[in-house]
Amino acid sequence: MGAGHDHGHAHAGPPPTGTAAAAYRGRLRIALAITLGVMVVEIVGGLLADSLALIADAAHMATDALGLGMALLAIHFANRPAGPNRTFGYARAEILAALANCLLLLGVGGYLVYEAVDRFITPAETRGQLALVFAAVGLVANVVSLSLLLRGQRESLNVRGAYLEVLADTLGSVTVLVSAGVIMATGWQAADPIASLLIGLMIVPRTVKLLRETLDVLLESAPAGVDMEEVRAHITALPGVLGVHDLHAWTITSGMPVLSAHVVVHQEMLDSIGHEKLLHELQGCLGDHFAVEHCTFQLEPSGHAEHEARLCH
Repeated sequence: MGAGHDHGHAHAGPPPTGTAAAAYRGRLRIALAITLGVMVVEIVGGLLADSLALIADAAHMATDALGLGMALLAIHFANRPAGPNRTFGYARAEILAALANCLLLLGVGGYLVYEAVDRFITPAETRGQLALVFAAVGLVANVVSLSLLLRGQRESLNVRGAYLEVLADTLGSVTVLVSAGVIMATGWQAADPIASLLIGLMIVPRTVKLLRETLDVLLESAPAGVDMEEVRAHITALPGVLGVHDLHAWTITSGMPVLSAHVVVHQEMLDSIGHEKLLHELQGCLGDHFAVEHCTFQLEPSGHAEHEARLCH
């Protein structure tokens, strides 16, 4: 390392190749199979019972099946090895799948609202008993799928998208059960389109939240829970550190936050303890306090930032 160009580069480990969702591939496959099965059951039930709410839930199931399929496809691509032109591999495929799921969910929610309003204008007679039976089947299946994805949704945006879809389906099944019970007890046919309307409306808020988180990743915002001012304060609190610039933190995909920074250090400190010890201290600081394990630091003696600025101009 030349005396006139005191740079130190370090990574807290090799670039990660796995993603948070990969561990849940098998569970996603089971959830997909359950979703497809319930979708077919509810389509049949909706046609037999003339229930818009069941058809609405089946339509949502179809979207969920597509979303789960995309999530599995994204995991496949995300865990392909990195290459010289894609240094983080295809990890972002998971985030793109989550974004596509959001758009699909918003579309289905809008469609269900439209159909519910149309059913108010053109009423139909729903067979409450049949709707109740088929909705109960859907509820049991959705609860099983939810239990499979519960843990993974805390670790991966991709799995969370699938989890929210199944959760909306579960709530939809409950809504259909209630509407079918009302029709059986009172004969009030408006309960069916009201249930369909509620199914459409309950999709939107959760989807908007997921969409916001997904866009934060795509726009390379700081990882959730990482306060950049606190990161800066921790770095500058280390002995011998004069300042930090070009500090960046972002998320490649769920469970894969990264950080880079130029750290200005007293030349005397670099000479006394060496680059390696200071880099270990920086990595330990970030790993312990902010759970950012993949870090890249460039160590610079005081005055080097002005030198870089002159070179850039």
